This record gives sequence, structure tokens and C-alpha cells, in this order.
Amino acid sequence: IYADPAKRLELYFRPKDPYCHPVCANRFPTSTMLLRVRRSTRRRQQVGAEEQTQPEVQYEMEILGIVTTVYKFQGMSDFQYLAMHSGPDGKQTSMYDKVLMLKPEKEEFFNRELPLYIPPPIFSRLDTPVDYFYRPDIQHREGYSNPQVSGENLIGLSRARRPHNAIFVNFDDEEIPTKPLDAAVQNWKKVCTNPVDKKVEEELRKLFEERPVWSRNAVKANISIHPDKLKVLLPYLAYYMLTGPWRSLWVRFGYDPRKHPEAKIYQVLDFRIRCGMKYGYAATDMPVKAKRSTYNYSLPITVKKQGSHTVSVHDLKQGLGSAGTSGAKKSPSSRYKLKESVYIFREGALPPYRQMFYQLCDLNVDSLQKIIHRNDGAESECTERDGWCLAKTSDELRDSMSLMIKQIIRSTRPALFSNTTSSEDGKEQLAYESGEDEDDEEEEEEDFKPSDGSENEMETEILDYV
Repeated sequence: IYADPAKRLELYFRPKDPYCHPVCANRFPTSTMLLRVRRSTRRRQQVGAEEQTQPEVQYEMEILGIVTTVYKFQGMSDFQYLAMHSGPDGKQTSMYDKVLMLKPEKEEFFNRELPLYIPPPIFSRLDTPVDYFYRPDIQHREGYSNPQVSGENLIGLSRARRPHNAIFVNFDDEEIPTKPLDAAVQNWKKVCTNPVDKKVEEELRKLFEERPVWSRNAVKANISIHPDKLKVLLPYLAYYMLTGPWRSLWVRFGYDPRKHPEAKIYQVLDFRIRCGMKYGYAATDMPVKAKRSTYNYSLPITVKKQGSHTVSVHDLKQGLGSAGTSGAKKSPSSRYKLKESVYIFREGALPPYRQMFYQLCDLNVDSLQKIIHRNDGAESECTERDGWCLAKTSDELRDSMSLMIKQIIRSTRPALFSNTTSSEDGKEQLAYESGEDEDDEEEEEEDFKPSDGSENEMETEILDYV
């Protein structure tokens, strides 16, 4: 706990009780000294019968060191829940011997009749008292009537969402939009207040002229624009595909990739780095960092949280040319740019995250491009699973890319593969295990832990624009 400044120190009053809720101590910096104090008492000998002994007390003090960190328990300690049952007479009966399985039990243990015991699914996320700051009732004008309560507004949000007016299109939709929503145009006109924003708009227009389909990460790697402004600019120039081979991608208005066979190079490939004992290396052996691991979970109330960059209206209006602390480190032309590795796959280089969304044209490996272009000129039908490519093309691409990554890890850490089979055997194993077996898919999901920087467009972008 001391090694991680963001974690809290937990204290369990009943360590052997799995239902014991801990109390947590916050970490504070301090500048105090650790002292060792010795108290020695020397008793005088009795001289006369009436003379009382007077002990002589001496203190010795020694400084052992300096204390720089201290943990203080400041939260409430009454979040406790016991496995008890209340009888009809109000008597409490312990149920620990009935609900805890401390050793392998026979079938009779599970078939016993027991009173219903349902522990709470979650305790409060706050362990300190919080003032709610109740607001007084709003005084409406005469004639005002409350809106009719329905299932849609029965439980409302703390504030209304700020929609960015993106247009979502499914693969089964017959028509595609040719122009943005009026609200999207107005939003961008409000934000576009300086020449830098107009220049970025023209740069993005040129990108969509050169290539009609882009991922958000690819856009971020080619132009430098504030992320909050990009949320407003993209719906102004493109629509968002929800399903099909171009899912999670932004498509230029008026362009329908389902009608153009040459659009297969813009299809998306959801690639996840395979890790596990069956592949010859564990997740901890990979140089690619994982994210959101349950093993590294810390409680939400921490003393030191990572400060998020808050964006104000002033920042948006100032654009990229505003002076700030980050401007001194990075030029405005590349302040918000991402590296090419976030959307381009190259041979001999590991992906930055364990889950990547690649477009097929960004797989810069000749062997992979041969797999993609096998049916050039013979595309007959665009399917929701494979698009304009041949069936199982995505599986073959994942197998080849997994083998390349395995060879990279083999070259950097040869000790991991000292007892494994040859590369040909590994290739056959990868090809066999990439099929659509349900058990295999589940096991791969358990091994996979995406990284913090891996933006799952299907989750994050939809939440941004809904």
C-alpha cells in the first residue's frame, strides 16, 4: 500500500470474516520525528523506619528517524454486516457455519433447509459524512403545471446531456445521410471562432477527400485539434457507422461504402493481442501494458487522484494558439497529435495497446495486404460480417498478426519459448485456435485486459454523441 500513493490502507476488525467491511485510512504527508523515550526508575534504599523511599526517575530520548507519511483513519466504521438470522422471538442466530464452506462438503451440505440470507450487493462508496445541500422548492409563476411523469423522465440525470448531433447509421439502413444536421452545423459555427479552427476544418475536409472513411484515432494522428472540438467537428463532416465491416468509423457524407467494392480497404479489424499459457507467454510477460485490471483496483475515495484536464469555454474559443503551460513544451501544430502507431500496424513493432481497431489499408505488411486483395475485381456481395472481402479474411489476418507478435516477443524474451514448439507448430496452433469455437472465444476474453489508452470507439464515441 505504501508503494502506491493512490491506494488506501485497509483495516479489518475481523480478518477471518469474509463479510467484514474494512475501514480505510487516507495517506497524508507529514514532517515529524520518531522518538525512542526510555524511562528508568531507581529506588533509594530505606535508611530509617519512618523514612519513605523516593524513586529517582530519569528520561532518555533518542531520535530514530524522520516520518514523511502518515495514515489517518477518518471515515466511519459502522459499515458492518454480520451473517445473522433474526428468529420470530427476536433472537439472533449466527449463520457462518451454514453459509461458509471451509472444506469440501458432501451433497447434504447444499440441500439443507436454511433461512433466506441475502447480503447487500454493495456498500456505500463514501465513508465520510457528506452534506447534500438540499435546494428549496422552486417558486414557479402562476399558471405553471408540472410536466406529466413518464418512464422516460421518471429518473433524470443530474444535468441534461449535451448532444453533439452525430448521425448514426446501421449496416441494414437503406439510405445514408448526405448532409449534417442543422444542430451540428450550428454547434460547429459557435465553436469555430478563430482562424486556427477554420484551418483545422479545411485539413479534415482534405482528409475525407483523400480517404472517405476514417477512425477517430487516425484523425487524431493526422491533425492537431483539441479532443472536445473534434467531437463537434466530426458530426459536421461525416456520419458514424454502428454495425457492419465499417463499424466505429466515420464516413464522409454522401459516400456509401456498401456500394463501392474499393471501400473494402477501409474496413475495420478488431484485433486483440492473444496472451495465455496456450500461446507460450502469459499476460505479465508482454511488454504491452494492460488496463482496468481487477487486481489493481483501488477504492474510489483516494487522497491523491490523477488530475483530469478540465476544459473551459475559454480554452475552446482560444483554439490551439492559446498560451499555456503545455504550449511551452509542445508546438500548437502537434500539441494534440497522436503517434502513428495508434492506427497503423507495421511488421516488427508491437501495438501500443492490447486491443486495436485497425483499418485494412493501415496494415502496412505485404503478406497481410495479399490476404486482403485476393478477390480484387471479383467482389460480388457486401456482407455484414466480411464486407467486400472473402469469408474468414479477418480470422486469417488475426492469425498472421498474432504470429508476428509472437515472433517479436520471442526475439526480445527467448527464455519464454525455450520449451515451446517450433514456429511452424505455433502457426498451426494459432490457425487452429482462431476458429469460431465458443469455448475458445470465452477463454480469450478472460485473458484479455485492454489498456487505458485503448479507446473502444463502440463504447466511448457513442456515449460522447448520444
